[in-house]
Amino acid sequence: MKVADLEGIALDYWVARSLHDFVREIHFTDSGETVAIRGNDRGRPWDGRFTPTTSWDAAAAVMERARRLEMRERSGESPAHCVAEFEGGRGEVEGRGDSLRVALLRAFVESRFGDSVGEMLHESQMLVDNTARRIAEAAAGDTFEEVPSPDGHIGDIQSPPRP
Repeated sequence: MKVADLEGIALDYWVARSLHDFVREIHFTDSGETVAIRGNDRGRPWDGRFTPTTSWDAAAAVMERARRLEMRERSGESPAHCVAEFEGGRGEVEGRGDSLRVALLRAFVESRFGDSVGEMLHESQMLVDNTARRIAEAAAGDTFEEVPSPDGHIGDIQSPPRP
C-alpha cells in the first residue's frame, strides 16, 4: 500500500510500527478499530490507545524525532504539506494530507519504510527492530523485561519494607 494513501487506523498502525525504538507491543482495542501500544518513550511509559491521526499528544512522539520540519497548511485545493528529516530516517521526505498532522505522519512512515508498506497485521504483535512478530509466535528470547517501577503502579500489591 502506498504511504500517501494511509489514513485512520492503518496510518496509526504504521506510525506505531515506525516507532520501533519506543513501541514494544501493538494490540487492537474497541473491537479492532483502535491501535493500542505498550512501550517507553524516553522515560515516559505508554500503555493504551495510540491514535496519532486524531491526537496531537500521540503525534508529539513523531514531532520529537524531527531534525528538520517544514509544514504548510491546506489552502484551497492543495493539501497540507510537510517536508521533514527524522532521527534514524532516510533523509528528507515529504508528506501530504487533509491536515498537517496526517501530512507529518505520512512523512514519518515514509522516512522509515519508503513510499510503500505491506498489509497491516491486524493482531497482537511485538516489535523487534523493524520487524513485527505475532505475540503467539514469539520465541522466549524475544520477550521484553518490564520497565522498572520502584514506586509501583496503582493496584500493585507490594510487600512492606523490611525493618
